[in-house]
Amino acid sequence: MPPADTEASTGTPVDACAKTSSTPAAPDRLSPGDPGFGRMRLALFAAGLATFALLYSSQALLPAISTDLHVSADQASWTVSGATLALALAVLPLSAVSERFGRGRTMTVSLAVAVAVGLAVPFAPDLGWLVALRAVQGAAIAGIPASAMAYLSEEVRPAALIGTIGLFVAGNSFGGMTGRLLTGWVADGWGWRVALGAVGALSLVCAIAFRLLLPKARHFTPSAVSPRALARTVGGHLSDPLLRRLYAIGALFMTVFGGVYTVIGYRLVAEPFNLSQSLVGSIFLVYLVGTASSATAGKLVGRLGRRGALYVAVTTTTAGLLLSLGDSIAAVLVGLVLITAGFFAGHAVASSSVSRAAKTGRAQASALYQTTYYVGSSVGGTLGALAFHAAGWTGTVLLGLVAVAGAAGITLYATRKALAERRAEIVARSAQQAERRTQSNETTQGMRRLAARA
Repeated sequence: MPPADTEASTGTPVDACAKTSSTPAAPDRLSPGDPGFGRMRLALFAAGLATFALLYSSQALLPAISTDLHVSADQASWTVSGATLALALAVLPLSAVSERFGRGRTMTVSLAVAVAVGLAVPFAPDLGWLVALRAVQGAAIAGIPASAMAYLSEEVRPAALIGTIGLFVAGNSFGGMTGRLLTGWVADGWGWRVALGAVGALSLVCAIAFRLLLPKARHFTPSAVSPRALARTVGGHLSDPLLRRLYAIGALFMTVFGGVYTVIGYRLVAEPFNLSQSLVGSIFLVYLVGTASSATAGKLVGRLGRRGALYVAVTTTTAGLLLSLGDSIAAVLVGLVLITAGFFAGHAVASSSVSRAAKTGRAQASALYQTTYYVGSSVGGTLGALAFHAAGWTGTVLLGLVAVAGAAGITLYATRKALAERRAEIVARSAQQAERRTQSNETTQGMRRLAARA
């Protein structure tokens, strides 16, 4: 197998974020059926699986961590929020590093460090050390998401891009599910520390598979890392109204998701459910719905358009939040299914739209999306825990409804803006046609007058 990172190591450095983001000719890029396309999909799926398994490894264990370390829900939630916040802060700098050293190399080193820290996390003596190690782990993981999106944008044909990114996101959802299931089952028999070690071992296997499977990059050109060029590129992305809307939508969807899944374990181990840690972990089987909805996001966009797909995601998430207020386990399960399906569909559409909307600096555009996305996760986890402490599950649901209403409002604004622009185009086209008809009539009348004089 070729090594995971065999990008060109020579070439004249160019202005950061310029040449690397140019769009290569579509025939040179991978599409279904091409040699290496299947290996690439499997490699990115393995990376996505390890990323989410590690990043959220402590989430299903929060009730057990609270009990063992004698801390409250909002304090224990920092074992998740600390990791996601560190990821949000590190993703942009590491995306710039990937411009210089290659997407594959950046992802490989990031994954190796994250796995190494993951194997050390179970030995944290107290909450402070646990949060600190998880923050280091989150910062290491940051090299994977933005580099992966940039790698796919450079190596995959546009027609196959949404589906391919959807599979990477599906790997995320499958990793999130697997990590939570594994920790829940192992924790029941051997405790939460052994459970975290098991996730580290699983991620080690994924990292090795990623290293062996990722094909050689054919369209990456290394560029010098220029802080001034990076700031200019970031400023350009933040001044783009479309990209700002996509960043906000990703953050709001993740606020819902982070709040719900940080708190759900506390709700299910308490009255009226009284579930064991292993059964709480098994609840995360609903992540399979996220895997399916991410992978089929491209078909949904093909039928309804991007905004139509976002409306479906908003509606599905809202219905799930409301249904989860019920006191029966069936209502909670169906609610979680709908929340998960809506979230992953919305995330797949928004993240792939960022890759297509950015004309230059795609790595930085994706990194900014990941930054706002994981800030949303940190905010959702922390505020969700505080809302749960103040008003129970109803408080967490209210937080989610506010966030999803924000995503709906942004999508509605974009729809009205697009309709206004379309009407303006129709009016302008009609005016042009009327002007041409007038000119044609004047020309015809002039010719008739000349003919009459003759």
